[in-house]
Amino acid sequence: MEFGFDGTTTELLARVQTFMDEQVYPAESILEEQLAAHPDSWAPPAIVEELKTEARARGLWNLFLPGPDGAGLTNLQYAPLCELLGRSPKLGPVATNCSAPDTGNMELLSEFGTPAQKAEWLAPLLDGRIRSSFSMTEPDVASSDATNIETRIERDGDEYVITGRKWWSTGAMNPGAALFIVMGKSDPEAARHRQQTMVLVPRDSPGLTIVRPLTVFGYNDRDHGGHAEVRFDGVRIPVSHVLGGEGEGFAIAQARLGPGRIHHCMRVLGMAERALDLGRERANGRVAFGRPLAEQGVVREWFAEARTEIEANRLLVLKTAWLMDTVGNRAAHAEIQSIKIAVPRMAERILDRMMQLFGAGGLSQDHPLAEFAAGVRALRLADGPDEVHLNALGRDELKK
Repeated sequence: MEFGFDGTTTELLARVQTFMDEQVYPAESILEEQLAAHPDSWAPPAIVEELKTEARARGLWNLFLPGPDGAGLTNLQYAPLCELLGRSPKLGPVATNCSAPDTGNMELLSEFGTPAQKAEWLAPLLDGRIRSSFSMTEPDVASSDATNIETRIERDGDEYVITGRKWWSTGAMNPGAALFIVMGKSDPEAARHRQQTMVLVPRDSPGLTIVRPLTVFGYNDRDHGGHAEVRFDGVRIPVSHVLGGEGEGFAIAQARLGPGRIHHCMRVLGMAERALDLGRERANGRVAFGRPLAEQGVVREWFAEARTEIEANRLLVLKTAWLMDTVGNRAAHAEIQSIKIAVPRMAERILDRMMQLFGAGGLSQDHPLAEFAAGVRALRLADGPDEVHLNALGRDELKK
């Protein structure tokens, strides 16, 4: 593994940095103003569409997708770009069409979609004309074991009928989320990992009801469409809307979650670095008991530990990206699990200390730290809770 970035990555990093400095960071306050001006709206604020137009004009679009449908970058090339975008998690990823859940949904459509499905759904997603949602988790079963999923997908002639209840369907509150990718049980009698199927469900399908938005520590994530509880009451879709094939849902879910997990970790590294930037400014400018906070020994220890933790976790993320590129996602499974465990925990520690450095203000809406912390804490559950990954990784280690 080479530790230096190649020419393509270096050139794109400079362009992304310029975009962040000139467009994204100044737009953060505008986003908050626009969200506050329309408290009951889930439509994307105008500033988001303006940034998307600017990003496309600069050639910073679909950077996440390695194949011919995207920018053609490898995971290793995308990693530092994604980290940089993650420094402004509300705007950086969405401005460049690199935000969840659309990234994972586009990857699925690119890999498993039929030509007709790609034409109907992937093309407008890649173009940024629509958004999407992913519906897998359910409130009534332990969805950390995806074989528990109970939403039924039953064949009826040339149609499938979907009945069930989902929650934490990311992006579902956004009225522009025209497509829901839904995982359900199509054959309860099949082998345990062959009972599930994924289907493509248009938002306007009769029987699809958005029940309510869900908050994360009180934050509703209106900037990207939030999370929702969704009900499917006899929703009918053509058989042609099956993704990949009947009984392939569990395998497809695993294919989706690997890249999703590393993308989350890339962005979280950026959030940790942004928190450190804010903390550094605070420590050098705030005086307590006659001297700057930066002269307090405990504060210096916080920054020293933060730097070593970020660097160590970044190297593990880059190694994971390199393995995914060179030997494939399956062979990089242990590393994907490792970063999914380690990176959010690292960022939690750093954010907690930076909030402490800001005092009560660090808990408020005057600084992004508290919202960062809420998002990072959620990632210890999203795409599989820590305990599931720890158990699997520990089991595999003990087999060696």
